[in-house]
Amino acid sequence: MTKNGILCEINDKKILLDPKKTDSDGINFVSHAHMDHLPSKNGGTILSSIETNKIANLRGFTMQNHIEEIADFHLVDSGHILGSKGLLFDDIFYTGDICTRNRGFLQGAKIPKCKTLITECTFGLSEFVFPKIDELKKQVNELISEFYSKGIPVILMGYQLGKAQTITQLFGHWSPLYFHDSVKEMNDLHNQLGVSLIDGLGHSEAQKKGLLDKKPWLMVAPMMSGKNSFLRDMESKYGAITIGFSGWAKSTKFNFGRRTDYSFPMSDHCDFDELVNMVVASGAEKVYTIHGFVEEFAEHLRTLGISAQPLRENSLDDFI
Repeated sequence: MTKNGILCEINDKKILLDPKKTDSDGINFVSHAHMDHLPSKNGGTILSSIETNKIANLRGFTMQNHIEEIADFHLVDSGHILGSKGLLFDDIFYTGDICTRNRGFLQGAKIPKCKTLITECTFGLSEFVFPKIDELKKQVNELISEFYSKGIPVILMGYQLGKAQTITQLFGHWSPLYFHDSVKEMNDLHNQLGVSLIDGLGHSEAQKKGLLDKKPWLMVAPMMSGKNSFLRDMESKYGAITIGFSGWAKSTKFNFGRRTDYSFPMSDHCDFDELVNMVVASGAEKVYTIHGFVEEFAEHLRTLGISAQPLRENSLDDFI
């Protein structure tokens, strides 16, 4: 681990895993196009999926020297968002952000066997166990139905990239259906990349045409603060209520996911049990934890007889 992220040196090759700044001399692997995983500038060869490349371009980062494959390096679907990949090389599997649960068009990751596993553990505490998608869908549909019967519009909120597309697919049968402009832009790109998502007007056009005055309606929007001018406008003009989707929604310790009128636990990451099962399925002899509850999750793995430790600077030196 370096200040620039994870660096592996194998057979005279430098491999940087989700680096903050790409290295001109190495192979720079970008697992997916969430902003916290995109490098700040170009340099050297960037390895990623074609979907990650195109989504990154939409988000303002054009990958120069982009490649989709290279000998002895295998991209593995990580099930996190469209185009997200883990990287398998030299008996090492780096998960990137990962989810083994099927969600709409997203299929859960299939875990390859490896000797060394480098895994995120965003939800690496035992309190984080998420409900089945069918159960969540039933509860949310019942809530939407209740508000529709009263003529109250509903805004479903989740991250612009990833969760918003899952929400669109799960609840796109409600009509009329509108989208925050930023979500519509991302959904349109998903459709271009082969993901079938129902189309609908962006909020600016719907508002301009006076369609939001005809209630009720459903809208998919990104997660945002209640102080945001868009939300204040939707609430004051149309009486809209908000339903948010977050892995933190039911946490007893953290309130990150409770910024909406109603909150439901749904995440593009593995929950605690899925993380444990993923580690076991990998058969790894050594596990390094990153991103999240690294100490707590590594300690839990050790109680299961698995050699695990948080990944700190230079902690891979004696193993790779």
